[in-house]
Amino acid sequence: MANIQSQKWLMPRRSFLRGAGATLALPLLDAMQPLMAASKGGSLPIRIALLYMPNGVRSDRWTPDGKGRNFTLSPILSPLEKHKQELLILTGLQNKASFTGDGHYVKTGGWLTGTTITKTTGSDIAAGATSMDQIAAQQIGRDSKLPSLELGTEPVATGIDTNVNYTRLYASHIAWKTSTVPLPCEINPRVAFDRLFRGRSKGGEKQASDDKSVLDLVSTDAKRLQSKLGQADKSKLDQYLESIREVERRIEAEAATLGAGENLPPELLKQLDELDKRISKGMGKASREEELNSRPRFDHAEHCRIMMDLMVLAFWSDSTRVSTFMFGNDVTGRNFSFLEGVNGGHHDLSHHSNDINKLDQYEKINRWHVEQYAYMLDRMKELKEGDSNLLERSMVGFGSPIRDGNSHDPHNVPIVIAGGSKAGLNNGSHEVYDQGTPLCALWLGMLEKAGVKVKDLGDANGALRGLG
Repeated sequence: MANIQSQKWLMPRRSFLRGAGATLALPLLDAMQPLMAASKGGSLPIRIALLYMPNGVRSDRWTPDGKGRNFTLSPILSPLEKHKQELLILTGLQNKASFTGDGHYVKTGGWLTGTTITKTTGSDIAAGATSMDQIAAQQIGRDSKLPSLELGTEPVATGIDTNVNYTRLYASHIAWKTSTVPLPCEINPRVAFDRLFRGRSKGGEKQASDDKSVLDLVSTDAKRLQSKLGQADKSKLDQYLESIREVERRIEAEAATLGAGENLPPELLKQLDELDKRISKGMGKASREEELNSRPRFDHAEHCRIMMDLMVLAFWSDSTRVSTFMFGNDVTGRNFSFLEGVNGGHHDLSHHSNDINKLDQYEKINRWHVEQYAYMLDRMKELKEGDSNLLERSMVGFGSPIRDGNSHDPHNVPIVIAGGSKAGLNNGSHEVYDQGTPLCALWLGMLEKAGVKVKDLGDANGALRGLG
């Protein structure tokens, strides 16, 4: 409080740094808190993030031992050990509406809606309801720059999966603005960055400012603000601007390495898929290594981490309070041979047929995804906000709508929520529920804690017990 009282200048929470072609929303500063405290509804927001992992998990290596607060993390979840007291691991949940239909698509399309998608081989896709993230966006996203932010790593899947007679479009969407309007994931980090920090012309044409760092564009405004802030706020602002600079550098480094233009990511991924197919046809070790070495140096882990850092920046600056991220489309065949001990594509390895060699590789892919989730939690916990940190006022979900990829089992889906007591979570617990407990009860509970008013969702008409 002493630092707040020493401020010579106060500012509203929704403040920006501006320059030609750039608008940077600011993180919470001490100078903002007196005006926030004096205003109606001036409390700090709760954020919701949902990270989607395709193709299920190795089920015998997912569930922790023990329950309640007396539990031990499983091998797949072990990368979360230092966040154990911030976790809610939920066992026994299911989306009853996904029991019908074969394969992945019914589970993916209805993960956040709790409904059964319309079976079609065309473009007339329908989830049957608005997804929980978009229900949140309609209510708590109205006052932020972006009501919600949808990110991913792969272009929208096209064509028909003739094995089950569903359009592949369903594999690419978990966010539904309405029952028939899915929100596609932005897969180009440069475009996502620009949505957060640049001001595009009304016509969308390229501007001279597009080739300059956003921090250079707002430098005059930043210096003006620095001269008015107390020392603690100067440090916070420096940390924020350096974080933006670092993400911007990494985006440009990825683009330079790949020779990337505005539309390269889909083309690059198509190229990589073609190479993966060639590799998977059984070429010899030497020719396989030659093929791998000839690829563009696309670092999937770095790409995912850039996307998660963009989510963190969006939450930190209150540019959005709702975000989703798809590590991959469902049925993705992404080759994970960059992991030691893995040789093949994700979807193929998920169909393990209880082969121990495939199961071990499947587990390594699962664990890799958990490691990326842990990275995002690390970043959020590092960032101070008010009397706590960014993670404390967030609910960050991670999971899949399929238990076991081999059987496409929709029962007892893998799901973890991380966050803090400021978000109302009873974290540090492994909660085990009766068979048949609706996954949608979890979504209702998260919405309730974020201040979203909704009576029911899917097959749930009340919040899940045990959340807090």
